[in-house]
Amino acid sequence: MSTRSLVTVFTSVVVAAGVLAAPAAAHSRLASGGSLVLVGGGLSDDNAAIYGDIVRLAGGPGRARIGIVTAASSVPSEDPDAGTPDCNNSVCNGDYYAELFRGYGAEAQWIPIDLDHQAAADDPAVVAQVNSLTGFFFGGGDQFRYVTTMMRNGADSAVLAAIRARLRAGAVVAGTSAGAQIQAGRDMLTGGESYESLRDGSEPGYFDDASKLGYLPDGGFGFFRAGLLDTHFSARGRAGRSLRLAADTGHDRVFGLDENTALEVTGVGTGRETMRVFGTAAVHVLDLRSARAAVRGGRWQLRDAGWTRLTAGDRYDAERWRMTSDKTRDHGTAPCPASPVADVFGPHTLDTSGVALAVQRRCRSVSGTTAEQAPAFTVEVSRRGDTAAFRAGDVVSFSGLRIAIS
Repeated sequence: MSTRSLVTVFTSVVVAAGVLAAPAAAHSRLASGGSLVLVGGGLSDDNAAIYGDIVRLAGGPGRARIGIVTAASSVPSEDPDAGTPDCNNSVCNGDYYAELFRGYGAEAQWIPIDLDHQAAADDPAVVAQVNSLTGFFFGGGDQFRYVTTMMRNGADSAVLAAIRARLRAGAVVAGTSAGAQIQAGRDMLTGGESYESLRDGSEPGYFDDASKLGYLPDGGFGFFRAGLLDTHFSARGRAGRSLRLAADTGHDRVFGLDENTALEVTGVGTGRETMRVFGTAAVHVLDLRSARAAVRGGRWQLRDAGWTRLTAGDRYDAERWRMTSDKTRDHGTAPCPASPVADVFGPHTLDTSGVALAVQRRCRSVSGTTAEQAPAFTVEVSRRGDTAAFRAGDVVSFSGLRIAIS
């Protein structure tokens, strides 16, 4: 089916349902700026806190109208399981998320753009569809496919320009994994593993070698500008690559999003942005304002980077660089964590060590080494006088830890 035919058929369906007839002004937050909900990947179907927050920001159950964008996925012709229950492509992923959002009380519809239908991103019918919606959800996959399908040599396609206008008018833009990463501003990550990133440094571009630290200097959509973004943060041990890219490109802050966890940003673009966390794990804020990077003996080093860990319910003031938590202050006196730690960039290794150190105030530091030994890197996490930990059951937040890499 041609691009025009696909868009025409899809548009006929949504017009018949009365969706395109809804005016853009139907959204109620026209003066307050829109919202972002950025998920670190691994979003569970039953994460009612995150799905519910997206629906609430889009107008609430029965009123929210959410467009699903899955252009980061492979197309059906690339999917050997297309047409089966095991499919994983743009069309069936769009259906999957639309059905999920309907289960949480929203009207949801696929926006028919993918690598096989790039022209749809400039089709007036799809622009009209976008203008009828109060929220947007970007699925995971490969963020470079979003660049390819929805941007035109660094400029917005007509559909992306319409989404940008809806965000300014009060809509919510959400995304998971690549769908969160593409919301970043300049120097958007395109790949890289922590060890290779520390060893070799960063390079502009997009690379077939997934271990190479790549980035796009012009960034993604630029909806999130408070710092660099990274996803799957603890599960894939990405603190090393994030710190290296931030130091290489002159950024003083990184937001690392854990899986099944979201950073909500409201008042986007108004100068009154507020941030809070939803989900099962954490959002990590790495502070490089006082950090110093150097190369000694041909090897990269970093000292004095700050680390704040935010969990569900915590808020963050990006302008003041300050967290707020309603959890109980933790003054733990348990034994110090074991040190050194092996495979410091292994799944959850650094995060587990940081939590242990934060709640055990008698301990001053914990260190770990990379699994790779040619050369090995050592990461040390240390406390300082203003380190604070907060607890609600087994959930721990903290601020004031420091990270050094040598």
